[in-house]
Amino acid sequence: MLQRLTFLLFLFITSVSFAQKKPLNHSVYDSWEAVGSKLLSNNGLWAAYNINKQEGDAMLYLTNLMANSKLNVARGTNLQFSSDSKYAVFAIKPLYQDTRQARIKKKKADDMTKDSLGIANLGSLDLVKVPRVKSYKMPQEGASLLAYLLDKPVDTAKKAKPTGITPATEKKEDGTLVILQEPDTKGKIEGTDLIFKNLINGTTRTFKYVTDYSFNKNGKQLIFTSTGSKKDKSVPMGVFLYDTEKGSLKTLVNGKGNFSGFTFNEEGEYLVFLGERSPEKKEIKDFNIYYNSPTLDTAQILVDNEIKGMPAKWSVSGDGKLNFSKDGNKLYFGIAPIKTPKDTTLIDFENAKLDIWGYKDDYLQPMQLKNLDRDLKKSYLSVIEVFNSEPRIIPLTDTKLPEAGLVAEGNAAFVLASTDYGNRIQSQWSGGSLRDYYLVDTKTGTKKKIIENLYGQVMSSPSGKYILYFDKKTAGWYTYNVLTAKVTQLNSSLNVKFVDEENDMPDEPSAYGVAAWTEDDKAVLIYDRYDIWEFAPDGKNAPENLTNGFGRQNKLTFRYEKTDPESRFLDKKQSIWLKTFNNVTKEYGWYKKNIGNNNNPELVIMEKMSYSNLVKAKDTERYIFDKGNYAKSPDVYVSTDMKTQVKLSNTNPQQQDYNWGTAELVKWTTPKGYAAEGILYKPENFDPTKKYPMIAYFYEKLSDGLYAYQAPAPTPSRLNIPYFVSNGYLVFAPDISYEEGYPGRSAEEYINSGVESLKKNSWVDGSKIGIQGQSWGGYQVAHLITRTDMYAAAWSGAPVVNMTSAYGGMRWESGMNRQFQYEKTQSRIGATLWDKPELYIENSPLFKLPNVKTPVVIMANDADGAVPWYQGIEMYTGLRRLGKPVWMLNYNNEAHNLIQRQNRKDIQIREQQFFDYYLKGAKAPVWMVNGIPATEKGRTWGFELTDEKP
Repeated sequence: MLQRLTFLLFLFITSVSFAQKKPLNHSVYDSWEAVGSKLLSNNGLWAAYNINKQEGDAMLYLTNLMANSKLNVARGTNLQFSSDSKYAVFAIKPLYQDTRQARIKKKKADDMTKDSLGIANLGSLDLVKVPRVKSYKMPQEGASLLAYLLDKPVDTAKKAKPTGITPATEKKEDGTLVILQEPDTKGKIEGTDLIFKNLINGTTRTFKYVTDYSFNKNGKQLIFTSTGSKKDKSVPMGVFLYDTEKGSLKTLVNGKGNFSGFTFNEEGEYLVFLGERSPEKKEIKDFNIYYNSPTLDTAQILVDNEIKGMPAKWSVSGDGKLNFSKDGNKLYFGIAPIKTPKDTTLIDFENAKLDIWGYKDDYLQPMQLKNLDRDLKKSYLSVIEVFNSEPRIIPLTDTKLPEAGLVAEGNAAFVLASTDYGNRIQSQWSGGSLRDYYLVDTKTGTKKKIIENLYGQVMSSPSGKYILYFDKKTAGWYTYNVLTAKVTQLNSSLNVKFVDEENDMPDEPSAYGVAAWTEDDKAVLIYDRYDIWEFAPDGKNAPENLTNGFGRQNKLTFRYEKTDPESRFLDKKQSIWLKTFNNVTKEYGWYKKNIGNNNNPELVIMEKMSYSNLVKAKDTERYIFDKGNYAKSPDVYVSTDMKTQVKLSNTNPQQQDYNWGTAELVKWTTPKGYAAEGILYKPENFDPTKKYPMIAYFYEKLSDGLYAYQAPAPTPSRLNIPYFVSNGYLVFAPDISYEEGYPGRSAEEYINSGVESLKKNSWVDGSKIGIQGQSWGGYQVAHLITRTDMYAAAWSGAPVVNMTSAYGGMRWESGMNRQFQYEKTQSRIGATLWDKPELYIENSPLFKLPNVKTPVVIMANDADGAVPWYQGIEMYTGLRRLGKPVWMLNYNNEAHNLIQRQNRKDIQIREQQFFDYYLKGAKAPVWMVNGIPATEKGRTWGFELTDEKP
């Protein structure tokens, strides 16, 4: 009796607890938190991480992991630790509300509130803030040195005349975020103050009118360029090198010009950069490559347009990247054909404007126009031996062999070049192109073809002894021995598949990929679906399953976690981390494996969690990462062995105030006998004695995300699962496998049978089931409602409803034709329209619209770059003519998936109101009953509820 009373009391307390929890509403989104960047100091004593809000001010947290001292900085971001782990520097963003108000007032870019710089002493926790900082840099190694570039002073900005140019931002390769400064009224950019600080001894030096700067690796040299100023004649223009130890300044180039691309060799002694000193009005600038060494007083021109080896009518490219080889003996750079200047005598309004589409064009005109800026800046790899007494450049690529990559960090006697020249037109229907691969000698430029017409992937080994490649047509992994020219297939003796075992597209399956190489190119580690195999690249030793088949036996997928971004290969004595996924339970975790022994991987931890990648401290065995699952908001942790994990953050404590939900794996058998699975999301206060409406949301396969956290957020297009679950819906996410030629029937096979399986439960209201999908999911929604009446409401985002008209259309975002989608990839027809028109018609919902009885909302946006928005129009106008309940949302100038947050918020409300009306019997909103007339556009949104019916 006592036990029964205790049980009843527990039920009462639990039900009261659930009853007190609120359902999520649309006001919660902005403040919901997510883990941002994570970083450890080199010595592993300090952890830094960002917690961001969906809309609002982020927080930066720094924690001493030994002393537990902390420093929290509002709006801190883009943190860097000094190499000696004594300082941290970071940007401090303006208050969100200040930026918002400035945008409302339409302030000019120079008048906007700018970032500040935070400098934290990790010993004393003193924090110094520097206002209006444009960019900042610290050297990779050495002492605590810092350089930062100030933005324009406010008073200067106010005097500046408007140029009509909106400043852009650029992220440099070293991670520096730079706001590109507006030119003045004559198009010239004037620099600002560059501040150098030695944070240890307090040395500070200011350099005026600087536009670009860079440290060498150890921080002993700081190079910068100054524009000078017409108002201040005392500051020289040119390029200068500052010795940070001696405090001495050397002039490398004296006088005006544009200089950039500062690049030091590995030791930091030699330096190159791009520069042009052409007249300001000259459209096509003449770039040179400048060179400096410790023995030179000033920088010398290393490469100009007259150097031996330069092709006729070619020149140094100002858009090319400069790269020393690792040993410093070679310099790689870009050259390009000299462009034709614009004819300034032409009158704009007197000349035709048109695009000519020629059938012999390598690429369709939309793709050419999309890539125009990139192509105008295209450069072609060349090389020069830096210490050669007779300077001569060797062009390594050209317009017919345009792509090349360095081998052995540039030390090899060749580069690996490739081309699809002559094979480009076929990408229109294949989605890719066959490529030829060459070794190009860096001394002579001689080209040696080693692979022909490959559809696959190619890479060089770390030391450059082998070229490794995968051929999709044969599903084979091969090596090409650079010394002997021998080709060896590595997996010819194995029955194991090294390609996607679940591939259900009408194209050859892709490889699972390469994990790593071992030292001196002795072995390469390649993935199958579950395990990691070790292959001798010369084929002399039999392949070995490095993980002993333990992965396949236990349905565990092992993947090497690279924790040292600078490592090029693995040591055979090394133990590696294996990020592991359990394909049965959907759990994630970590195993460890010593690659030099034959033991099975060692289990460290497996959890009902999703893990981020590990970020390691450079000088010690400590890691920072985040983990979470559907019920637990991801938090930041640190660990030295992954067994003992220390939690640092506590994101979204407010979640406990809301009725959240659970995620569980469900399985069923389809009518054709296929084993199927999916995720079922239930409200936290789920009561099996009640009946719940349900929404099926689908794309292709989603069940591997069983333990993924899903924040309540205004989504770009997908179903806002946490919102609907919290508000009393079940959400079902079934996996779908496809039969070639019949994507529609495949959706029916899996989605409908999964729904029918769940309807057998008394707590599912079978008369109140909706479906929602976006893009490919939107197509499947459109198809399903022409084939069944089992759904009470449907939401179809960016659907294709007429494959016959979509087949020849464009993906305007990339400029690609859509044919490849139907013949090779997602749409899975596997044939041309003229070969199998019956399949295109069968899989086109448009031709079966009279069958539709399900109310449906379509989202089709007029700037959709993936699916032509007229597909939505075809569906809408067809259903409208047939008198079916249909609505279409066109978010103006919006993409395939909504980008602007205000539009994301809008669609959440409309989607909720639509499903609430049809699945819960709620009142209808005005927009569903009366629409929104064009005369009221921007004045009213129609969210008000009414007693009228749509």
